[in-house]
Amino acid sequence: MRLFSIGDRVSQPQYGPGTVAAINEFHTTVNFDDRVLRTFATSIVKLERSSTVAPPALKRARASVKGRVAKTRAR
Repeated sequence: MRLFSIGDRVSQPQYGPGTVAAINEFHTTVNFDDRVLRTFATSIVKLERSSTVAPPALKRARASVKGRVAKTRAR
């Protein structure tokens, strides 16, 4: 029986709060609020439910258009 599901907010004593990113019978992967993804052995990891809200997602920088050549289709 699984205690957590993908997307659940959890807290780990050493790393703090995070969100469950993946889970199976062998491994649990948590995306911590400091933007670090860590994988633990499911059978021994110590996680507690957390009521903290996840931080907002980082905005990705757009690629620069400068220096690109426009592609045209030959007919």
